[in-house]
Amino acid sequence: MSEGTAVPPPDVVAYGAHPAQYFEVHRPDGPGPHPVVALVHGGFWRLPWDRTLMRPLAADLVGRGYAAVNLEYRRLGEDGGGWPGTCTDVADALRSLGEHGENDPTLDLDAVALVGHSAGGHLALWAAHHTDLAVRLVVAQAGVVDLRAAVRDRLDEANGKPPAALEFMGGASPEALDTATDAAGDAAADAFPLVSPLEMPPLGPDVRQLLLHGDADTRVPQRQSVDYARAAAAAGDDVRLAEFTGMGHFELIDPAHESWHVTVAELDAVLRRGR
Repeated sequence: MSEGTAVPPPDVVAYGAHPAQYFEVHRPDGPGPHPVVALVHGGFWRLPWDRTLMRPLAADLVGRGYAAVNLEYRRLGEDGGGWPGTCTDVADALRSLGEHGENDPTLDLDAVALVGHSAGGHLALWAAHHTDLAVRLVVAQAGVVDLRAAVRDRLDEANGKPPAALEFMGGASPEALDTATDAAGDAAADAFPLVSPLEMPPLGPDVRQLLLHGDADTRVPQRQSVDYARAAAAAGDDVRLAEFTGMGHFELIDPAHESWHVTVAELDAVLRRGR
């Protein structure tokens, strides 16, 4: 796509009845089939953040010949937002993408990548465990991949709101979620192994994982990615951690930033293999 060419509007596909249950399909020129990258936005699972955060990456991917699928989902503040609704929304979106792709010859679903930023990194890794799509690569850009630590560190606790991961899990208090020793018990604490990528089973060597994080990130600590990468590698996963000196949180969704170039190189290596 030449510079200055208008990007055609995406197709909008609903996967549920709620207004937030849809995804946008951005296609490059030509008949395809085009390799598919599903994008999952962040925002600590909260309103008002939405899929527009990932539109610059979608436009860049289209210019490189990829079909970009930009997912929306129910967030905290909407009916059904949080665990489990937000997670099941992403899984349902990917299921719907698979069904949609059966009748769409422009999409190549033989090898799919999931790319998620911040809380979207959490959702992308979670979804890789819960989809029948042929996911070959998951990219977590400053992902919230250890929800227990996110509660303990009180990430995105501001303006009278509880820590984002605490609200997402529906727990009673950070202490109860972290220790699960309150007298009544805490169902949210019991759910961590089902929800937090660090505590979930390995994805296995057939799914490559790329984590990117900056040491100047004040939103999601770099140790989230460091700890996850160490644990995943020990469990036999194919995982790589790319660390960037002086990088904060939002550079990762800037298509001009070097971190995105690292991501694109990984996408090319996995999705264009054999082409």
